[in-house]
Amino acid sequence: MKIVRRLDTTGRRCIHDSNCPAVFSLSNGDVAFIGTAASTELQNSLPQGSGIGAGENLVVVPRDVLISAGWIPPTA
Repeated sequence: MKIVRRLDTTGRRCIHDSNCPAVFSLSNGDVAFIGTAASTELQNSLPQGSGIGAGENLVVVPRDVLISAGWIPPTA
């Protein structure tokens, strides 16, 4: 599995190649995110039937990154 391309546009400046939330398309068709790990903070707020499994993390991706990837409209 490899990163094929970046799906969002880079509207932010990265600090030393970090702090750069992003959305990537993977060679197997999946999508990868760079964001802030929030599993501990939000795990008690998950709706019934949802859970964070072994090897998984809940990741927060900034709204403007998803807008730039075309996933949500700017006015939503």
